[in-house]
Amino acid sequence: MSLLVDTSVWSLALRRDGELQTREVVALRNALLGTDQVFSTGLVLQELLQGFAGPKARDSIVERFTALAFVEPDRQDYIDAAEVRNTCRRNGVQIGTIDALLIQLWNHGDTVLP
Repeated sequence: MSLLVDTSVWSLALRRDGELQTREVVALRNALLGTDQVFSTGLVLQELLQGFAGPKARDSIVERFTALAFVEPDRQDYIDAAEVRNTCRRNGVQIGTIDALLIQLWNHGDTVLP
């Protein structure tokens, strides 16, 4: 299985005082320890680095993320992410720009995620 993990899950997993037994954190831990492939993207890394303070936290996050495969959006991903966001809005669901792009990267499927 392949996982593209959102910032909120990483944030919980990396916090010393976080809820380490939440379903999402347990699933992430199991994926990292098992045969699942965990992906990230620069947007998630940036959000994490903006949310943790100090050089130790920064260095720890950067080091942990060097082991992950990165998914990089292309021009079509941005175009399709705008459509994802517009479709959600037309159906009464508000999502942010970054979330729409993450949804698109996941939906992109086999083309992006080997």
